Amino acid sequence: MLKTQVLAVALGAVVAFAGAAAAHGPSRLKTEQTVVLDATPAEVWEVIGDFDDMSWHPAIASTEMTPEGAPADVPDESTRVLTLKSDSGTPTITEQLMAIDNDKMSYKYMITDVDTAVLPVTNYSSTLQVKDKAGKAEVIWKGGFYRGFPNNEPPAELNDEAAVTAVDGVYTAGLDALAERFGRAE
Repeated sequence: MLKTQVLAVALGAVVAFAGAAAAHGPSRLKTEQTVVLDATPAEVWEVIGDFDDMSWHPAIASTEMTPEGAPADVPDESTRVLTLKSDSGTPTITEQLMAIDNDKMSYKYMITDVDTAVLPVTNYSSTLQVKDKAGKAEVIWKGGFYRGFPNNEPPAELNDEAAVTAVDGVYTAGLDALAERFGRAE
C-alpha cells in the first residue's frame, strides 16, 4: 500500500511539473553576428560609435535624439528615435543608451518603444562593439529579446523564429553595409 501511495505521489508530481512546463511562456532569445572589416577598429568606431547617428545602417532614414538637444553619450539620458525607410508610413524604433565605453569601443542599448509589426520583439537589448583582430576591426553585434507575442501559441509573425529572423536581418543589413563601406578582411 505504501508503495502504491509513493508511486501515486511521484506520478502526480511528474504530471504537475509537465503541466507547469507547458504553461511556461517564451524564453529569452539571443543572436550574435560578427564581421571582420578591412579597416582599423578606430576607423570603424568613428562611423558606428555615435549613438546619435545611425546613418551607416541602410534601413535607417534618420536618427533624432529626444528631447531635442539631449546628450548622445550619457546613459539613461540618451534616447534616439530611428525612423525607418519605408514605402508605407513612417515606422520608428525608440532606443535608450544603457552604457557606453569609448575606450572599449562598445555601447549597449535597449528598445523602449517599437510596434511588433515593425520588429516582432519585446524586451530587446543589444550590444554593438568593435574589437581589434590582428589590426583589423571585428564588429560584434549581439542582442537578447523575447518574441513579439508573450503567451503560448503565438501567431507565426510573432513567434520565436520570426523574432530571431527579424533581428538577424537587421544585423546582417548593418554589417553588410559596413563590409561594403570598408571591405571584408581576408
